[in-house]
Amino acid sequence: MTAQTGAFSEVSPKEYNRRIWAWTMYDWANSAFATTILAAVLPIYFSQVAGATLPSATVATAYWSTGLSISLIIIAVLSPILGTISDVMRGKKRFLAIFVGIGIIGTALLVFVQTGDWVLAAIFGILGRIGFSGANVFYDALLPHVAREQDRDRVSTRGYAMGYLGGGLLLALNVVMILFLPGTWGPRLSFLSVAIWWGVFSIPIFLRVPEPPAATVKLKRGENVISVSFQRLWDTLLDISRFRELFKFLVAFLIYNDGIGTIIGLAAIYGTELGFGMVELILALLLVQFVGIPFSLIFGRLSGGTDKRRPVYLAFVIYNLIALPLAGITSARIFPADEIGAQPEPYLSTEVAVGEGLYTADSDAILYSDAWHTITVPAAETGVKTDITLRSAADPGEGYDLLFNGQRVEVVYTTGPDHGIWAVFLDGKPLLDPADGMAQTIDAYNPTVRYDVSQTFESEEPGEHIISFINTNSHNPDSHGNVMTLAGIEVLPAQRQSNLVKIMGFMLIVEAIGLMFAFLFGRLLFSGLAGILNTKRSILLALTFYAVIAVWAFFLNSVIEFWFLAWMVAVVQGGSQALSRSLFAAMSPASKSGEFFGLYGVMEKFSAVIGPLIFASVGILFGSSRPAVLSLIVLFVLGGYLLARVNVDEGKRIAQLEDKAVFQGKIQA
Repeated sequence: MTAQTGAFSEVSPKEYNRRIWAWTMYDWANSAFATTILAAVLPIYFSQVAGATLPSATVATAYWSTGLSISLIIIAVLSPILGTISDVMRGKKRFLAIFVGIGIIGTALLVFVQTGDWVLAAIFGILGRIGFSGANVFYDALLPHVAREQDRDRVSTRGYAMGYLGGGLLLALNVVMILFLPGTWGPRLSFLSVAIWWGVFSIPIFLRVPEPPAATVKLKRGENVISVSFQRLWDTLLDISRFRELFKFLVAFLIYNDGIGTIIGLAAIYGTELGFGMVELILALLLVQFVGIPFSLIFGRLSGGTDKRRPVYLAFVIYNLIALPLAGITSARIFPADEIGAQPEPYLSTEVAVGEGLYTADSDAILYSDAWHTITVPAAETGVKTDITLRSAADPGEGYDLLFNGQRVEVVYTTGPDHGIWAVFLDGKPLLDPADGMAQTIDAYNPTVRYDVSQTFESEEPGEHIISFINTNSHNPDSHGNVMTLAGIEVLPAQRQSNLVKIMGFMLIVEAIGLMFAFLFGRLLFSGLAGILNTKRSILLALTFYAVIAVWAFFLNSVIEFWFLAWMVAVVQGGSQALSRSLFAAMSPASKSGEFFGLYGVMEKFSAVIGPLIFASVGILFGSSRPAVLSLIVLFVLGGYLLARVNVDEGKRIAQLEDKAVFQGKIQA
């Protein structure tokens, strides 16, 4: 019996469950940062508000990405070093507290970021990301000290389920704040709410989970904890052959997790390119957030243990693997197009009006007066790939007209300190805002010049229309002029029409049939397969889902398919990542959990590189994201192949031998 096993045997069942609850609550706490700060609110706020004074949205996005890269590099360097130090000096909770504090402070300070404060936003965002990622290293390293080996899959997946629920609930609350609070108060208070949420719900892990023991290290003359930690980390890297199976798993994890991360990160962008509306995309993301809760728990029970319902769970999972694509593809072909979000027919040019497409300022399609003049702005100033041509109108009554066939147009223009307010006319009448009935305008004032700004306008019915943008000779109180400049006008494709209530209803019917199938036939058909299912095979099952997702995403072309695909992602997203964490913990020496989870964290950070690079390269090569998403199947197939070759039992045996050598008779009080 190892020292770790002995330590668990001394804990009462009630205290053991309390520690597990406290550990999983940290997932509830920090997932608010992942959903609100990393995914939903701060990237948009950085581009539209904090970076409003930057030359373009492209530049703002580049600065935001640079800040993320800086934080990832810092954590990639620090994680294994600090993890090793925490093993030697018994300090996992101490380092967890330090990084949680850094993350909370950085996140809370975002409340002070206002228009043009992109430097502050970048600094505070980097601090928050460092705290978030750094704390996760020590949080994950506590898993083998909190849960017994036979419980780790269940505990790890419960953590992910708690994270989905906590992050989703606060994101929903923050969306309400953003919609109803005036000005920038909604997003700014959302940032503050994340810091408070993170801090309050982190308290249980510090109160309930004890600091794990560390091996006693006798320092020689001239040595200190830091030098010994570096030497220990270096010895581990040199001794890769002894931890061969563990490092084989890390390579496999690097590859397949790269594909998972790419699908998670680019799903919204991909949906936007296919023409899905913002409401459909946001609700699909929330769908993944909440549907992922029960399926994470299901995956935690698939891989072993004494739960007699494992065949039922497995039957339900495999049913979803088959039924979701079949139901989604079939429904897209039998249900009315205006209910399932099928792609509508394109708007074509007529004898007098232009159809779908982007018409630049110097295009003959855009009518203008002789008083206008042309300005060519270098790409270095605009942040876009090619030079753009702008047409300016500085006198009252001057403007731009476009006769188009369609329903929505997007105008691309420039803002600046000398820019004024444009009136918008449709078919000779002021275009009214359907929300308040007021005339719509473009306020082009900005403290600094910014290019590539856009705004969309919509008519009530599709058809031939003329839209006009006219200089009103009025301006924002802070503006010093009334100049208006135009880069181009795009006639947008017809919007997809869908009935999300019916789509969700049909999805629930499919899932209800799946539940009946699982309960009626699960034990009969899947008992044998469930008996041989372990953690590694459960991850391989999840990777099979992802391979199907990559293929289906290449072909899908309707909202209902996208939602069924999102449900399919929700089935495996939490489970695949939680079981990967659990499997790594099983093959890692508990005495070196900080060191090895530091390396695990490095792999997680670098796994954000290969997938997006493949996606971008294939997308540029073929001019479409469809073949790009299909190319991700390579990561799932290769990662799955390498994972299948990992000898988990051998990895566990080596970890146990290491712990025995370190802990036996050497536990610190």
